[in-house]
Amino acid sequence: MSEPKKLFIKTYGCQMNVYDSERMAEALGGQGYVETKSADDADMILLNTCHIREKAAEKVYSELGRFKGLKADKPDLKIGVAGCVAQAEGQEIMRRQPLVDLVVGPQSYHRLPEMEAKTRAGEKALDTDFPEEDKFEKLKNRPKAKRGPTAFLTVQEGCDKFCAFCVVPYTRGAEVSRPADRILREAQDLVERGVREITLLGQNVNAYHGAGSNGEMTLAGLIWELNKVDGLERIRFTTSHPNDMADDLIEAHGTCDKLMPYLHLPVQSGSDKILKRMNRSHTSESYLRLIERIRAARPDIVMSGDFIVGFPEETEEDFQATLDLVEEVKYGYAYSFKYSTRPGTPAAERAQVDPQAADDRLQRLQALITRHQREIQDAMVGRTVRVLFEKPGRLPGQMVGKSEYLHSVHVVGPEISSGDLRAVRITESRANSLAGALL
Repeated sequence: MSEPKKLFIKTYGCQMNVYDSERMAEALGGQGYVETKSADDADMILLNTCHIREKAAEKVYSELGRFKGLKADKPDLKIGVAGCVAQAEGQEIMRRQPLVDLVVGPQSYHRLPEMEAKTRAGEKALDTDFPEEDKFEKLKNRPKAKRGPTAFLTVQEGCDKFCAFCVVPYTRGAEVSRPADRILREAQDLVERGVREITLLGQNVNAYHGAGSNGEMTLAGLIWELNKVDGLERIRFTTSHPNDMADDLIEAHGTCDKLMPYLHLPVQSGSDKILKRMNRSHTSESYLRLIERIRAARPDIVMSGDFIVGFPEETEEDFQATLDLVEEVKYGYAYSFKYSTRPGTPAAERAQVDPQAADDRLQRLQALITRHQREIQDAMVGRTVRVLFEKPGRLPGQMVGKSEYLHSVHVVGPEISSGDLRAVRITESRANSLAGALL
């Protein structure tokens, strides 16, 4: 029997890219590839890229440059670029870096086996189409390995919102929702392979409107169907848009036992002027009233958000409105970034904020977010939470898992195994995690 070929995948960016990388590994598993953690001994290297952050494409070209010596030593090594930078740059990647053999967009990775065969025949392979066939269905019969206790599951892709700062509608395409029966089948398969918690993914996951047995199904309807899956203990979803937070989904947070009390709901700014410039289609007031309704349904829910500071035309007054909103919501987690131009988006053509002013605002915002995050975390001390353990910690006998609220929790207990869901009393709040003892 011939030695298996080795595949190295480096994943950038969002959780959806993590999911996509797993599917790409499964697709190439059928071609005799097994994953390796080192690019040095790989027969194929895939960079699964993200186009959200500043200079994303340049970082990919820089990474590819590091493989020149490796390619020279191993002429049969195949190098591919996948994901959103691949979709945006296409043939340009091969022109700038001739060592690249394969470029595949995020909607075409089910075609990787055919593309890999093409590269083995000495040809270049490029596919950045938006094909009509369901890539997930094309992969359903691929070999599948035992899984850890948590998994991502993509239910919706693409975006129709066209925020002024974002390239997703151009790299992922229009909003498309997977049929509910296919999602449920994949969820059941994941549970049979050891998964106990599933995070549903989508660029606008709460805009999900997939075909169900009795017509179109909302995300809340899908969650209630997943709630019936034996062995599935926890359900989460990300990322949501405030305009798609429907009544039935808010209600599900208060009534569905398996839906965890954590919600990532990006607002981006507290200034109505900036929100309008961003084309967000909601106001700070409508967002705050939405938070009130969510917390009325589930009082202990931990909120998470996204913020962009230094957006074109943002004034100090606009930024203060963001600080005021953060002070009112008090996020348990939040991700904040300085605005960076994305070529081809409307905001890239507008007057830019002074970089030093943007840096100062980001530091002030992050200091406030960190204070709230620590206050919420400190308030967990003395409480009992349910922890789904995932992996060993750094100390002997220590295991690490996540609480319902997505806090990392460290517990010393040699009788704990990965996949155990145990009651833990929180004894200590640390910089970015909690410590506790089994009950």
